Amino acid sequence: MKKIVITIVFAIASISTIFAQNEIDALRYSQIYYGGTARSTAMGGAFGALGADFSSLSQNPAGIGLYKISEFTFSPSFYIGKTESKFMDSPVRDDYKYNINLGNIGFVYTFFKRGNYVEEPGFKSAQFGFGINRLNNFNNRMVMEGFNSSSSMLNQYVNYANGYNSNNLNSFDTRLAYDTYLINPKSSDSLHYTSVVNGDVTQRKTVSSSGSMNEVVMSLGGNYSDKLYIGATLGFPFIRYYEQSTYKEMDTVSNNNFNSFTVSDDLKTTGAGINFKFGLIYRPIDMIRLGLAFHSPTYYYSMQDEYSRRIESDLATGKFSANSPKGSFEYELTTPLRVIGSLAFVIGEYGLLSADYEFIDYSEPRLRAENTDFYDQNDAIQTKYTTTSNIRIGTEWRLNPLAFRAGYAIYGSPFKSGINDGKRTTLSFGLGFREKQFFIDFAYAYTKQSEDYYFYDPSVVALSPVKNDLKGSNIMMTIGFKY
Repeated sequence: MKKIVITIVFAIASISTIFAQNEIDALRYSQIYYGGTARSTAMGGAFGALGADFSSLSQNPAGIGLYKISEFTFSPSFYIGKTESKFMDSPVRDDYKYNINLGNIGFVYTFFKRGNYVEEPGFKSAQFGFGINRLNNFNNRMVMEGFNSSSSMLNQYVNYANGYNSNNLNSFDTRLAYDTYLINPKSSDSLHYTSVVNGDVTQRKTVSSSGSMNEVVMSLGGNYSDKLYIGATLGFPFIRYYEQSTYKEMDTVSNNNFNSFTVSDDLKTTGAGINFKFGLIYRPIDMIRLGLAFHSPTYYYSMQDEYSRRIESDLATGKFSANSPKGSFEYELTTPLRVIGSLAFVIGEYGLLSADYEFIDYSEPRLRAENTDFYDQNDAIQTKYTTTSNIRIGTEWRLNPLAFRAGYAIYGSPFKSGINDGKRTTLSFGLGFREKQFFIDFAYAYTKQSEDYYFYDPSVVALSPVKNDLKGSNIMMTIGFKY
């Protein structure tokens, strides 16, 4: 798989990227990898033309119209994420992250049911649904290490500090480096600085992230003459993202006066938003179903970042530490609209084949806040991101009371050609057992993605990236009751 080469201004150890709101945040909260139920997961999420599954309330709300009776479902899930990292010529490092979560919980109530004996056209039933679907999982852990003979993060801090009096240094990066004697003013020019090390150091970074993006859904749908199904969802997504990282440089070739320094960061992001979804499913003949869904942009009206940093140095002259103030910032985010087209073939009671095509324009998100124009960040979104397509396919074959399922999904790169070319792929399969008033489904999904990760800003200091391979396994179970 091609690498996600993040050549954007990715000063990962700088306040400008770790703590400020930027194009990386806009992308993170615009990408959706539908969770929901085990049946949907096992079939690669290809449910846009199928319906009668709670996950469809977040994909194509018209799917609610295919419910014949009421239903309650909940889906516990177990996630294992592994990241293998290689920096320059150093050995591969790897680490894991485990997470227990809930893919969905909710109910659909079917009412206004007309008997099948009614031949004239008209609505045969209506449905109301309420619950929560998971849209993204942020759990991950990376350990990256290698020897760098040519540069240090302190080179970046010197670049940022040059031209500023020590009293005007940034309290989240350069001031901390100054207070711990990692950068010092030149004796001949107090507005320019030198660092205690410029290279020949072992660099190590651990990053642990957690949290998720979930959506509370309220949906209403109907069945018109067993031919046309319509539905609408009012969605209330909410975000919880936590990241803790520790970056360390250690002397390995006897640098004068320098043993090591450590930069520790904490970031917490919370958010709440609203969106609207509308969908149709049409069945021209019993075997074929056509689906179309429109998702409005999500308006996150309440986003807040809380952040802090600590730098510690170990020098020949002593050990020093400095803490940043507790930072907090409130802002708004609008994510792109989505259009999903779907096709399914239903082969009687024996099985089905389904496919979804999803279109998104990742250059459309916008950041906003009072007294902040976000011009540079929004310009970066338009410059670096582009339109892309997601394709999901799935199949199910039944041998009552068992059902066997499999799926595959490709999530296209959000990056413009020449900046990035990264894709995410998911392979899945599952098994289901269904009785008249009860069902239980199991699913396993394997996800693979690669990325290049920079310890600090490569546009300021020449730096080779860390090559990261991310692999995730999700094991899910759905228990459902019909009534």
